[in-house]
Amino acid sequence: MQRILLIDDDADLGPPLAAYFGRFGLELAQALRPSSGLAMLQQGGWDAAILDVMLPEMDGFALCRAIRRESDLPLLMLTARGEVMDRVVGLELGADDYLPKPFEPRELVARVQTVLRRRTPPRPAAAAEHPQRVFDGLVVDPLTRTVRLLGQVVDLTSTEFDLLLLLAREPGRVYTRDDILNHLRGREAELHTRAVDIVVSRLRRKLEPLDCIKTVRHAGYTLALPPLTP
Repeated sequence: MQRILLIDDDADLGPPLAAYFGRFGLELAQALRPSSGLAMLQQGGWDAAILDVMLPEMDGFALCRAIRRESDLPLLMLTARGEVMDRVVGLELGADDYLPKPFEPRELVARVQTVLRRRTPPRPAAAAEHPQRVFDGLVVDPLTRTVRLLGQVVDLTSTEFDLLLLLAREPGRVYTRDDILNHLRGREAELHTRAVDIVVSRLRRKLEPLDCIKTVRHAGYTLALPPLTP
């Protein structure tokens, strides 16, 4: 059973959510304070975490930053006001998704399941269906969900990896922001297109010194690397 950690100071939120998550084969535990949440995460064994923005000790943004210094664990943020700036900041810090409060538990479960699916590698038997994408200085492996840049493994979030894999599958093809949003969310997204720009910016920084993701003005983004293998 996959384990999810909810870090939220609302003590009345965790128990009903845990019962609801259990209906979908997910175990959810709650930490009421960021310090206890970080301690629980350091013990390992977690598959994803849900962070509230409004927290004691430190806000959810600082907590997201602290987690990202140590881990690429899938992170989903809960924004009480649902403001665009909260969403932008969370994505810039490395969150994989966000959901405004108040929310429907079923949507929260669906979003958690989405980030978990991104993390789960394909079955070994499916290796032929998920070949590596090899470029000059860059290797993207869908089977192990790893990326090597100039021979070194690069730590990417689930969203960053999915974006890179999308571009790497058809290098040279221009993907619009809507194309990318719909692919990453698996549905028509209510996100603003600024979210795509943020994830692309994060990914570019991590792929330096390669300058491989090009912006096509008024069109979108493309991977400007020729493949070394078919």
